[in-house]
Amino acid sequence: MPRTLAASTVKRLKKRLVAEREQLDVVIREIDEDREEIRLSETSSERSPDPNTAEGGSLVFEMEKELSIAQNARDLLDKVDQALEAIEAGTYGICDDCGEAIPVARLDALPYATRCVECAASR
Repeated sequence: MPRTLAASTVKRLKKRLVAEREQLDVVIREIDEDREEIRLSETSSERSPDPNTAEGGSLVFEMEKELSIAQNARDLLDKVDQALEAIEAGTYGICDDCGEAIPVARLDALPYATRCVECAASR
């Protein structure tokens, strides 16, 4: 049976996860707002969405970059949400693969980690 994390450790890590969740929500919202602004400006005669023009190529590049950042933020948000759910379920800090305790140092570095170092490395 893996060791149980101290309540104070879980509370500290939960606080970090909640703060990270809030930051990710802001990042995603800002990117969505920027993308909407770009989409609306594409319809104006001032901006050309044609990727064959310099301005259009820059616009396409920026949109692709923001899509990538938004997707990464959403993926990370899913991991944070899963960690918060695990805290509520009482399974936080237990490796999904081997069932052993995830070291606190790993959780400090990656509070949404679902695998111990050994299991994560073997994937």
